[in-house]
Amino acid sequence: MKKIFIDGSEGTTGLRIFERFEGRDDIEILKIPSELRKDPDEIKKYINASDITFLCLPDAAAREAVAMVENENVVIIDTSTAHRTEEGWAYGYPELSKEHRDKIKKGKRIAVPGCYATGFITSAYPLVAGGILPKDYPVSVFAVSGYSGGGKKLIAEYENPERDKKYGAARMYAWGQTHKHLKEMQKITGLDRMPLFAPMTTDYYSGMVVELPLYTDMLAKKMTPEEIRDFFAEYYKGEQFIKVMPFGADVEAGGVIFSDGCSGWDGIEIYVTGNEDRVVVATRFDNLGKGASGAAVQCLNIVMGCDENKGLVL
Repeated sequence: MKKIFIDGSEGTTGLRIFERFEGRDDIEILKIPSELRKDPDEIKKYINASDITFLCLPDAAAREAVAMVENENVVIIDTSTAHRTEEGWAYGYPELSKEHRDKIKKGKRIAVPGCYATGFITSAYPLVAGGILPKDYPVSVFAVSGYSGGGKKLIAEYENPERDKKYGAARMYAWGQTHKHLKEMQKITGLDRMPLFAPMTTDYYSGMVVELPLYTDMLAKKMTPEEIRDFFAEYYKGEQFIKVMPFGADVEAGGVIFSDGCSGWDGIEIYVTGNEDRVVVATRFDNLGKGASGAAVQCLNIVMGCDENKGLVL
């Protein structure tokens, strides 16, 4: 039985991880007293008493927590942005390649991908690796998420009974092109430059869609939308967390994809639509599932050598 500590267990990501552990008999949760959860000495004690520690913290606090590790056998699974592009850290997206899965399995330091980054990398990484999307392609990304992705403060603003009516409209942000996920979006895919990124949050709790639009004549290989869809199906063949939707699934759904359609689910869907000139690859998933807590628990399962879907909703 593995001893698990969640540092930041009262945040949205930590709470969802804790929920996914209900009914498991192969782990023991080390619970720090609530009044001591910000005491550095107590945190250090719990981290080093654990086999695996989840960090569900702001970036600075995550770095401080890693510096507390003295027990060389402790595995750290960090859900913050702090270590996603650092050397020596496994990037926690096992479906990308055998190498990614092996590094998670053998690693002591695992960085869970960001939610927007997960949606983008699911689409872009295979296209770059397969020699379809040129590394110098001028990539643009459009995305919409539920407000839970903004953490406790944004959740409170949206769920305030006396909130301003503006929260009923789309909240478009990150205008300065400095969103914290951009760094990993570029590095993990191997693109020459950061994408142009246009995210927004709207008035629902969780779930998201991330779109990657492409001009087919700018791809390294001329492909139809159907061929691109089949490419993804082959690339992710056998991956239980990734569901490549049949070509035309969006049409069958009435020509629309609702961004909360995967709320509460821990997998991710891929849609390919468009025409011979312009194609859109879209991913739909839960920003708290495959985009955060679900991915973190999947990494834990890989480390423990059990079924990757254990405790998760698929």
